[in-house]
Amino acid sequence: MLLRTAVPADPLEPGRWLKTGREDVTLALNLMPFAGLAFLWFVGVLRDRLAEKEDRFFATVFLGSAVLLLAVLFVSAAIIGALLLVSTAGADDFAGTTTFHIARATIFILVNVYALKLAGMFMISTSTVVIYTRIAPRGIAIVGYLFALVLLFGSSLVSWAFILLPAWVLLLSLHIVIETFRRPA
Repeated sequence: MLLRTAVPADPLEPGRWLKTGREDVTLALNLMPFAGLAFLWFVGVLRDRLAEKEDRFFATVFLGSAVLLLAVLFVSAAIIGALLLVSTAGADDFAGTTTFHIARATIFILVNVYALKLAGMFMISTSTVVIYTRIAPRGIAIVGYLFALVLLFGSSLVSWAFILLPAWVLLLSLHIVIETFRRPA
């Protein structure tokens, strides 16, 4: 969310964020690895809960989409970081260069097309695994399917659609934590 608010969604924006949003962007870029590790931890917890019930097909799609999603997000963050770094090197008109515009368009496509679609695929495969294995209530899976449909087909219409994946992961994580504490040792 910090990157989304600091870096305008419009890839044709002239690059004012390189000067005005520098601190927020830097903070977001430094938090990104921790967010990625937390997401991988979440995937690991789910795979641990699945254990022998894990279906190889859905588990492959589930794990593959999670890893690809992180890769796309990390590449996008690296490009944003590179833009920020180059802009501090003294190039006053850097935001007007073709390189800047190609990098911004690449980030826009990576995040708004690939990352959101991968997030939707992750949610569909995870929701399917949740239904088949019953590791969480069916309602959480249904919410996952609904959110995934928004990400797959409506993300271009809803500018804050990217928040659906973290919201759903939080919902599923809360269920896992509550269930873990309810179980006898």
